[in-house]
Amino acid sequence: MVTIGNHILASRTILAPMAGVTDRPFRQLCKHLGAGMAVSEMITSDTRLWQTRKSQQRLPHQSEPSPRSVQIAGSIPDMMAEAARQNVAMGAEIIDINMGCPAKKVCKRAAGSALLQDEPLVAAILQSVVAAVDVPVTLKIRTGWDPQNRNAVSIARLAEDCGIQALAVHGRTRACRFNGQAEYDTIAAVVAAVNIPVFANGDIRAPHQAREILDHTGAAAVMIGRAAQGNPWLFREINHYLEKGTLAEPPSAQELADTIAAHIRAIHKHYGDYLGTRIARKHVGWYVGSLPSGEIFRKHFNELDNPSQQLKSLNHFLTGQEEWETAA
Repeated sequence: MVTIGNHILASRTILAPMAGVTDRPFRQLCKHLGAGMAVSEMITSDTRLWQTRKSQQRLPHQSEPSPRSVQIAGSIPDMMAEAARQNVAMGAEIIDINMGCPAKKVCKRAAGSALLQDEPLVAAILQSVVAAVDVPVTLKIRTGWDPQNRNAVSIARLAEDCGIQALAVHGRTRACRFNGQAEYDTIAAVVAAVNIPVFANGDIRAPHQAREILDHTGAAAVMIGRAAQGNPWLFREINHYLEKGTLAEPPSAQELADTIAAHIRAIHKHYGDYLGTRIARKHVGWYVGSLPSGEIFRKHFNELDNPSQQLKSLNHFLTGQEEWETAA
């Protein structure tokens, strides 16, 4: 059983926050398929920017099932505290603080994983946010800012002292970005150093990997990011393996078609016809990437700009009504 404050997670699998990916339709899909929690896309702590189209589509949160975890990013303690308060007012039940993003546009503002170099500022941000809200506050970090400076254990102890109630650790440093292999020894050291739940993140792509990483690190749960793109069934498969020790049956062709179509319809509804058809393209690309003739179909799908056309073409491809091998 994994708990964050008074929230009990339904499983030991969590969807990681990913900008441009973990929007409301995808979060709801992953929860439906077994994710115990799905963390929102990163929201800037500068509330002056919340009137942009992108921010408006990430707010508010009341309509989603619990637990509703919203990630905020920034480097100014007072602004982070105010962003946390306003997100709670809009329905957030857990506030997650981003200190793990390695993107240049985030780090150049001294936010995300860049903060790991400034432990006093880390403490100031965590204390401000925890004091500002009456919901649990969690933190996502990397193992350090480069392989010679892995300070995740120090940050984890600091976080616990500041009142952080759960911690996700990606097994790479900021300098590593997403290159090379994630390492889990540092995550194991973090687990040993604190008494709050720790979530292991990085390169978890299969049920047996999840089991091995949980055993190696002692983490309370695994956090799945890029591996869920195009494969939200991974949460169900990992849960089944952790509970029964056997591999779950893969989704049938019919379930595959129905689930993908429902996800694309939800994207159209959430974003509207113009933006929805464009956002649908990347998700469909992930879904069909490993399927026979998937690349041929992806190129065709990317030319469609009408929701009904997209859904009709997708159904034909997934149910075998078109011979895409001859379309090259």
